[in-house]
Amino acid sequence: MYAQEVKSTGEAVKSLKEMSPEERAFQEKIDAGVKIEPKDWMPEGYRKTLIRQISQHAHSEIVGELPEGNWITRAPTLERKAILLAKVQDEAGHGLYLYCAAETLGVSRDEMTEQLLSGKAKYSSIFNYPTLTWADIGAIGWLVDGAAIMNQVPLQRCSYGPYSRAMIRICKEESFHQRQGYAIMMQLMKGDAAQREMAQDALNRWWWPSLMMFGPSDADSVHSAQSMAWKIKQNTNDELRQKFVDQTVPQAEFIGLKIPDPDLKWNEEKGGYDFGEIDWNEFHEVLKGNGPCNKERMEARRKAWNDGAWFRDGLMAHAKKRAAKKIAAE
Repeated sequence: MYAQEVKSTGEAVKSLKEMSPEERAFQEKIDAGVKIEPKDWMPEGYRKTLIRQISQHAHSEIVGELPEGNWITRAPTLERKAILLAKVQDEAGHGLYLYCAAETLGVSRDEMTEQLLSGKAKYSSIFNYPTLTWADIGAIGWLVDGAAIMNQVPLQRCSYGPYSRAMIRICKEESFHQRQGYAIMMQLMKGDAAQREMAQDALNRWWWPSLMMFGPSDADSVHSAQSMAWKIKQNTNDELRQKFVDQTVPQAEFIGLKIPDPDLKWNEEKGGYDFGEIDWNEFHEVLKGNGPCNKERMEARRKAWNDGAWFRDGLMAHAKKRAAKKIAAE
């Protein structure tokens, strides 16, 4: 989830006249809407930008299982347990699709994981917040997955074929996740005063981190122009954030929830909501590793990686043995 937080490592935007013949042919393919495939020539900046973006997206899907996973055994009904279990399983699948897409760019899954565990690679800041109540599971589905959909639907039109195709299935499943989260919030708002208070508290805590998911404001996102020229990104961070606010506020009002923003108001002239200033200091602190659950999330991911070493080694040994038999038979 959550790719707009990535800053491109690409080259400065060039005009067609400034490009080499290879770069010009590459850009013309993109401008014509032709997908770039793994064996096609591509600028190194394009490759690096995609590796960073897709790997962060994959890491986010895997780490994103953690805040919800610890509620599987505490879900209030068997039906809710089954739904949440399916959702967490979907997120694991999304991570696998995305790791596979990144591998087509010449980076191994082991390399990507090592970059995450060393701190070189990041995952979405949103997954460094705790899930304190059952209402948090509703808020994550409704807000976090809602923001993810807003980010990810344009990625279905990404210029890189493997990433674009992976996003088609992911977006379908994320739509289910968003609906199940909103259904939880709706049910809580039909409950007693304590349940309604729990839902409002979850919204209060998850609203601003959800807006941060779209990444820095356009004024601070210095490489967006290149990502958009390469059609990796289709929209700016602020455009997507505005669209998310405009879609989500009426949903909150419909079930009786209040957005925790005293500056929120409808702007008739622009046809959307004005909203308050985001605390970007909090955003950057969380990205630096100083969020409420950064240490806990990384320890869990590191433990999973270390505990699974024996299985990965076994798979590799089996693969090598089969390869040797095949060579001998030939």
